[in-house]
Amino acid sequence: MNLPNALTIGRIAVTPLIAILPLAPSSTLRLCAFALFLVAAISDYVDGFLARSRKQETDLGRMLDPLADKLLLLGTFVPMFWLAGSGSHGALLSPWRQSLVPGVIGPMVRADGVHAAFPFLTPFGPVGLAWWIVAVVLGREIAMTIFRQAAARRGVVIAAIGPAKWKTGLQLVWQGSAYFWFFIATLAAARGWTAGAWHDFAFFNGLVGVTTMTAAVALTLWSLVLYLARYGRVFTHARSGVRA
Repeated sequence: MNLPNALTIGRIAVTPLIAILPLAPSSTLRLCAFALFLVAAISDYVDGFLARSRKQETDLGRMLDPLADKLLLLGTFVPMFWLAGSGSHGALLSPWRQSLVPGVIGPMVRADGVHAAFPFLTPFGPVGLAWWIVAVVLGREIAMTIFRQAAARRGVVIAAIGPAKWKTGLQLVWQGSAYFWFFIATLAAARGWTAGAWHDFAFFNGLVGVTTMTAAVALTLWSLVLYLARYGRVFTHARSGVRA
C-alpha cells in the first residue's frame, strides 16, 4: 500500500460523511462537511501527482481513483439535490419566503417552517439544482465508464482530454460553492445577519455556483461528444493494441 493509494482510499472513506453531514440542520456540521469536501478534492489532485512523480502508479490505483471520483460526485449530489433541488423550491416558490428573519439573506423557509431550501441566490432570483442536471452529469459518468471498459477490452486506453479535465475542475468549484453556501446560509439565518456586505457575498457565491454549474454541464456534454467522435472507431473497427 503506497501513499497515493492510501489517499485514494481515505477519500472513499470520508465520502459518506460528506454526503450525510450537510443533511443535519447545523452550521457546525455543515462546515465540517465543507472542510472534508475540500480535503477530498485536494487529495484527488495530490494522489495523482504523487503517483506520477514517484512512479507509484499501480493497477489498484487505476481502479480506485475513478471509483473514488464517482463516489464523491454521487455523495455530494445527494445533499445538493435534497437541499437545493428544484423540487425543494422551484414549483413551490409561492408558499416560501426568504428566511424567517426580515432582511436576512439565508435559506428559503416555507411558511410553516417545516423545511428550508438552499438554492444559489443571485440578482436574477434563486437557482436550484434541477433533476435533469443530476441526470446529465451522472448519466455521462455511467456512459463513460461503460465506454472506457468496452474500449479497454479492445486494447484501447482512453486518456482524459482537456475539456474533461476542465469539466472536473469546474464541477469541484460548483460543488464546493454549494457546500459552503449550506454552511454560511445556515449560520446567517441562526445569527440574524442582515443585508449589506453579507447580501453582496450571498450573490457573489450564487453567481460563482451558477456559472460553474452551467459551464460544467456544458463541458460534460461537449467532452462526451469529443470522446465518441475520437474513439467511436473502436467499435466500428475492432483493432487491438492501440493506445491513446
